Amino acid sequence: MQPHKAGFVNIIGLPNVGKSTLLNALTGERLAIISPKAQTTRHRILGILNNEDYQIVFSDTPGFINQPSYKLQSTMNSFVKEAFEDADVLLFVTDNKHKAEDQQHIIDLAKKSGKPVLIILNKIDLYGKKELDELTAYWAAQFEGAEVVPLSAASGINAKKVIRKIVALMPESPAYYSKDEMTDRNMRFFVAEIVREKIFHQYDAEIPYSCQVVVDTYKESDDIDRIKCLIFVERESQKGILIGEGGKALKRLGTEARLDIEKFTGKRAYLELLVKVKDNWRNDDDILKKFGYN
Repeated sequence: MQPHKAGFVNIIGLPNVGKSTLLNALTGERLAIISPKAQTTRHRILGILNNEDYQIVFSDTPGFINQPSYKLQSTMNSFVKEAFEDADVLLFVTDNKHKAEDQQHIIDLAKKSGKPVLIILNKIDLYGKKELDELTAYWAAQFEGAEVVPLSAASGINAKKVIRKIVALMPESPAYYSKDEMTDRNMRFFVAEIVREKIFHQYDAEIPYSCQVVVDTYKESDDIDRIKCLIFVERESQKGILIGEGGKALKRLGTEARLDIEKFTGKRAYLELLVKVKDNWRNDDDILKKFGYN
């Protein structure tokens, strides 16, 4: 009988290299929110892939910010640093858009950790063969003994290959979670994240980064879930933009979020959104703790 393997596989890299898309591709579930904007992910999110012979506990992390501007961003960086300590395997995700020198701090932390590293060269559908060969050789030279796997997380190209490589690097171990679990997060977390994702898609400039979504009430029944979310912003002017003229922007946001919540839960939902102002919340330690950034 083949020995069972299990381990924590933490996904690291700069903002916007495709870490969350990779988590979704490898688990086959839409666990992490995605937007074209950098710094969409703020928390570590576990996604669990189960097989008869193995359990891979993936951890998506925020993109590492080299020069944090807010305490929120410093806290996000601390989540990344934790990922180097509790990993069995590191997935270092990079692409052809980010300079090597901007990733040096992450490279140094990965090397210092002593953990096995699998280098994911993402977005290969955008490369020519010569560029792909050059980048593969470059990254192989950065991590002695580490393998480079070209991949397109968005289309799923080479996802199964990545899983095989991960299993080969994982230790023998019983499962850490029940084999029917997919994540460590509850429904309230995913509802808040769906609303926040729609904010990233619908609004520009500073608005998405100034918003924090909190599920105030979540009442379940057999036929419909009734949910009230609070959206916190930092200034009255941001509140006005979020609501829009005659409330049209907030109504559109609620409709699009509700439709995705219904897809996620598989049942009807009534979603109420309220906008509140908490001045400078991204730099307030007490508020950050209340919002779960601790």
